[in-house]
Amino acid sequence: MEVIICSTAADAGRTAAGKVTQIAKACGPEAVIGFSTGSSPLATYADLTRRIDSRELDLTQAWGFALDEYVGLQPGHPESYAEVIRRTVTEPLQMNPDRVFTPNGFAENLKVAGAQYEEQIRAVGGVDVQILGVGANGHIGFNEPGSSLASRTRIKTLTSQTRVDNSRFFASLDEVPRHCLTQGLGTIMDAKNVVLVAQGEAKADAIAALVEGAVSAGCPGSVLQFHRSATIVIDEAAAIELKHADYYREAFAFKPSWQRFE
Repeated sequence: MEVIICSTAADAGRTAAGKVTQIAKACGPEAVIGFSTGSSPLATYADLTRRIDSRELDLTQAWGFALDEYVGLQPGHPESYAEVIRRTVTEPLQMNPDRVFTPNGFAENLKVAGAQYEEQIRAVGGVDVQILGVGANGHIGFNEPGSSLASRTRIKTLTSQTRVDNSRFFASLDEVPRHCLTQGLGTIMDAKNVVLVAQGEAKADAIAALVEGAVSAGCPGSVLQFHRSATIVIDEAAAIELKHADYYREAFAFKPSWQRFE
């Protein structure tokens, strides 16, 4: 696991976008990218958009897979993740909408929908780089504390805190769904590379537990300690609880030239 501490949230977004760009280019035009929703990756998406607009990066033939989808909203609801991904990823990154997928949280049979999503990912060779955020309770995707570290795409019940955190996107807390269809921790761990972005002091405890704590279902994101290629990109505020922050800064400052990315 590599931990990169950036001066600001904007710097973290640019750095994460640089890592994603490096991987996508190495994988070729049909790179497979996993996309997260929420506020954490927005600066990363903005910088990827800049790279698209400047022709540094071309994702017109790439594949995209969202992490999760609410259960209980109507198709086309503006806060469904299918719509959020369309607005924040597919259109600004000029991706082919026929190549960008979200779990089918609108399906009558959610167990089948989860299995079908897993098969869609396998059919294109798996995810080359998965972009992640992290919740204040350590969840990645919607894998709340207590989730199996080997879990696959399935229905999950959202915690009260997650619903409160997400209520800012809805008119009231009552409108926030209680269930979702989410990629499992095992699914996320299958990605060849992971780039997790977090900003702000509110994420500091979760980042400390994820990076330096015990691997435990109590902090689902801690499973990334076992990932073969996980890059954690945070700002100074999110780094305040890390015991080894000075080492992470030193390691990044003295990376060999062949390991660097922009």
